[in-house]
Amino acid sequence: MKIVIAPDSFKDSLSAQGVADAIALGLADVWPDAHLVKCPMADGGEGTVESILAACEGELRRANVRGPLGGTVNAAWGWLPHNHTAIIEMAEASGLQLVPLSKRDACTSSTFGTGELIRAALDAGAQRVILAIGGSATNDGGAGAMQALGVKLLDEQGQTLAPGGLALAQLDRIDLSDIDPRLAEVRFDIAADVTNPLCGPHGASVIFGPQKGASPEQVLQLDSALGHFAAKCAQALGKDVRDEPGSGAAGGLGFAAKAFLCAQFQAGVDVVAELVGLAQAMQGADLVITGEGRFDAQTLRGKTPFGVARIARQNGVPVIVIAGTLGEGYQALYEHGIDAAFALASGPMTLEQACAEAPRLLQDRARDIARVWRIAKA
Repeated sequence: MKIVIAPDSFKDSLSAQGVADAIALGLADVWPDAHLVKCPMADGGEGTVESILAACEGELRRANVRGPLGGTVNAAWGWLPHNHTAIIEMAEASGLQLVPLSKRDACTSSTFGTGELIRAALDAGAQRVILAIGGSATNDGGAGAMQALGVKLLDEQGQTLAPGGLALAQLDRIDLSDIDPRLAEVRFDIAADVTNPLCGPHGASVIFGPQKGASPEQVLQLDSALGHFAAKCAQALGKDVRDEPGSGAAGGLGFAAKAFLCAQFQAGVDVVAELVGLAQAMQGADLVITGEGRFDAQTLRGKTPFGVARIARQNGVPVIVIAGTLGEGYQALYEHGIDAAFALASGPMTLEQACAEAPRLLQDRARDIARVWRIAKA
């Protein structure tokens, strides 16, 4: 019996590695001789670096960079020395979790620190940079990150623009003379599941600006400023990518990555699956167990269980999900390679209790699944 264990993290509870370890313990109680293959997963958001490093034996590195509101943060990033690949979670430098709710400011927050992490990767000799761009606190179109990499954004007086998306309305000229020349030699891959354009009713400002602190009036101002930024970039670069899918990801960092770095977009779960060798691990497997904190209709938008199930289906392997909760519409996933889904809680309990007891609950559910599976195969 070969079982592949490929879960995402359970937010505020366990890392993907911790979830995989707990499931493995439960399975081993019933199948002590089973070949259990743990492949911690992520979908481009929080935990992407950790999952890849756990599977690829990479190095965790840290750098002091500028946070979304200007203060210094100590940000982690991943390094795979065998293939000169850097994995950067922009949330480590420019993430919403770094800003208290009362201080969120979509107008002035900046991705400058993410650009500094890219520069650290270049200094390490990176030939490929994977940018996981979920969870941003920013709405600056990626302007800050590009400034950190040498792009000059100047107003009519030739002065450098202030940080943030709102200041982009004052942009008069883009100077590329000091852009880091090493960027041209590096492959950039964006791991994201957001397909929004940069501007308009489905753009970065309208859809994501409010959760980052933007008022309705500021949303309109930011959308206009990003449109102005896009027009100036088109003049300077000779191409306009504002309407391409993903340009609105991470407050427009997706736009800057496409425009300035020629980045290629992939579903985050596909990037992680490639690096951890998930398809290879599934060869000859009898069962795949995946999971996430909340399993619902939103999982169809490229989250980990959906991506894992797609790969499993290609290999003819059944898939079972263990989730913290089963939300509205989760049954739709049964049409996309999920064979069964189980909630973590064994009875009424608070979210705090479920998070605290997650290791035990995961073991219990995995043990139950193994016992039912054993009966079915008898």
